[in-house]
Amino acid sequence: MLAGFKKYLRGQESRPGEVKLLRKLDFFILSFCCLTYFFNYLDRSNLSNAYVSGMKEELHFHGNQLNVINTIFTVGYILGQIPSNLALTYMAPRIFFPTMIVFWGGLTMITAAVHNPQGIMAIRFFLGLAESSTFVGTHYILGSWYTEKELGKRSGIFTASGLAGTMFGGFIQTGIHSSLDGARGLSGWRWLFIIDGLITIPIALYGLFLFPDTPATTRAPYLTAAERALAVSRIPEASRARTPLDVTFIKKLFGTWYWYGFVMLWIIAGETESFSTNTLLALYMKAHPTQTYSIAQLNNYPTGVPAVGILSTLFWATLTDFMGGKRYLVGFFIGITGIVTSSLILARSSSTATVFGAYYWAGAVYACQATFFAWCNDVMRYQDDRLRSVVIASMNLGSNAVNAWWSIVFYSADLAPQFTRGMWAMIGCSIALMGWTGGIVWMTVREERGLSEEMVEDEK
Repeated sequence: MLAGFKKYLRGQESRPGEVKLLRKLDFFILSFCCLTYFFNYLDRSNLSNAYVSGMKEELHFHGNQLNVINTIFTVGYILGQIPSNLALTYMAPRIFFPTMIVFWGGLTMITAAVHNPQGIMAIRFFLGLAESSTFVGTHYILGSWYTEKELGKRSGIFTASGLAGTMFGGFIQTGIHSSLDGARGLSGWRWLFIIDGLITIPIALYGLFLFPDTPATTRAPYLTAAERALAVSRIPEASRARTPLDVTFIKKLFGTWYWYGFVMLWIIAGETESFSTNTLLALYMKAHPTQTYSIAQLNNYPTGVPAVGILSTLFWATLTDFMGGKRYLVGFFIGITGIVTSSLILARSSSTATVFGAYYWAGAVYACQATFFAWCNDVMRYQDDRLRSVVIASMNLGSNAVNAWWSIVFYSADLAPQFTRGMWAMIGCSIALMGWTGGIVWMTVREERGLSEEMVEDEK
């Protein structure tokens, strides 16, 4: 590993043809991954959009059935994380990703035919399995192609595309509801799922023909032989190794701090996103004790939350790249944001405008998605690919495993509008996040110091 580390450091200066290579990679990798994640997230957020746009009444929802459906989706999503990322080390990504896209696109369209909440529960489980490939798989791919100085911004653009799906879901639902509600005897919310599913087909075809796989396996027609060689040379040799899946691999996985450190980091950080992932602002508006909001308002007003998330994500991802990969700064920013916004929502003296402002500001915590997964890719850059893929998948697996019950306990729809229990949980998570971030910083500094000392000894 030390030899690979030294060679990698020597090759960090810009080389001939590197700028042109990055332009090609950015176009083909980011366009495909961002489009996939946009519609992936659009599908998830549109369940809540449909819920407040007539689905609740038409399918006779009651109690916390919406939360149960989200939990069932999460169970499928959890089960698919590690198998999906491991599949990318065996199967060509340009085959695997489009297959999963077609699968979840078809399931999305089938949702339009359901007649009760139980039907949605069954569909969402398999939808979770299929969609589990997108988020962690893309972060694995980005870490395979981009260097430490390039990765944060690309991860930020990718994450922002998902937030854009959440943001535009409300506008799309409003447009479909006003123009297609009742067309061919179908409600507007049913048309939403049909259209959302159909759009995924051309994206799958695009990936099948033009996604570049990984540097060591790419056959992309738009990359020359020299560019393929350059792409491989930009990656540390250690990361190209692939440990067989056996007992030795398991011992190696749990014998380092990477798995424990980053999985717990994302478990804590993932719950600070609960303001947005559980669409709390929409539920707050729906259950407001004194004000009644129209369907357009219920769909459109919450879009401000992911809009703030997009700006925050791009700002912090770009800044941490510029600062040489200081991703830990985001952990402290999010901790402060979570404490302040939760306190504002808890305060009984807060006006409706103040609560709206707190929910919008809380959207800034989405910055942790891009930066924390980029942080893991940075730290594990000198480990083998398969180990890195499992740690990245385990991060999201751990977060979703906790979120499967966390959302029901702290953010059930029947706890609206104030979510007192959830706000106190948010404050606790924010404090824990700052402490855990500091712990990982200490571990990485200690590891880097050890590598530097080894290099000095090796040169004597």
